[in-house]
Amino acid sequence: MKRTISLVISLIILAVIYWKIDFQGLIKVFENCNLWWMTISLGMVVPLTMFTAWRLQQLMPSSTLSFGEANRLILAASVLNMVLPSKMGDIVKAYFLKQRGHLDGSLSLSLVVFEKTCDLLSLLLWCVFGLLFYPQKDWWFGLMSIIVAIGLGSGILLLSSRKVAQIFFLVSKRFSPKKLRPKLEQLQTSWGAMHDYFWRDRGQLLKITTTSIFIWFLHLLQIWLFILALNAWTPFIANLALSPLAILAGLLPLTFAGVGTRDAALIAFYQPYFAAPTAAALGLLCTSRYLLPAIGGLPFLGQYLATVRRL
Repeated sequence: MKRTISLVISLIILAVIYWKIDFQGLIKVFENCNLWWMTISLGMVVPLTMFTAWRLQQLMPSSTLSFGEANRLILAASVLNMVLPSKMGDIVKAYFLKQRGHLDGSLSLSLVVFEKTCDLLSLLLWCVFGLLFYPQKDWWFGLMSIIVAIGLGSGILLLSSRKVAQIFFLVSKRFSPKKLRPKLEQLQTSWGAMHDYFWRDRGQLLKITTTSIFIWFLHLLQIWLFILALNAWTPFIANLALSPLAILAGLLPLTFAGVGTRDAALIAFYQPYFAAPTAAALGLLCTSRYLLPAIGGLPFLGQYLATVRRL
């Protein structure tokens, strides 16, 4: 039911956007696009998936997970994240690693938690970097810079300090709804296991962190190449500030896979550089970043469905 409501909200937001910008203008943007840049930008889905799979391999305590299986797992999780609530695809990924004997239960969940934490902090890091050099500063972007910097600093503290993490979970459990407390308990256990596992090898931690930052540089580069494919222009440093803000807007738990909120954010943030129809086209291309891996994961979904049913 919750997923249906999110889908309806997404469709309503998109309907309002396309009504406001003139849908024919959106079609013209795609008709006049640069096919060369479009092919390159969409094709970046392949190396991004491969780098993410390689990182998953490096996260494992042993080499029991093959590169091919890591790719299949990433793609199948992309399908499940599109159709299941609360990023259940990532939870299935952790459960599958446990079922295959790669990791024990708490460590498999902590691995996924660490992976997603690295992704979020890397996105915030590039956003802070871009906002520092963003040319058109006003009170709104100043406020965004402060919020994003606080988020980045808080995430680093939670990741690096067990004491800060304990205080965070203690406060969260005290003020959260009763039905959420068991989930927070489980997350706290996994967070502790993650801290013990990853901080014992600083070299491994540095490698995973550097890889995550590089992967998210490629993600933001892909969005910039989308802009070139639409025959528009934004300075790359400005894109490092604006595209993470739009991605963060898409993470709000209001819409289906961020569709709608992310599109509206792109139109608002990129207004100084190109018109709304181009920004709406960019929103569709950003959605393809999630849709294409999901389509690629469909052939591998069958072997994971039994795991989904057990969950």
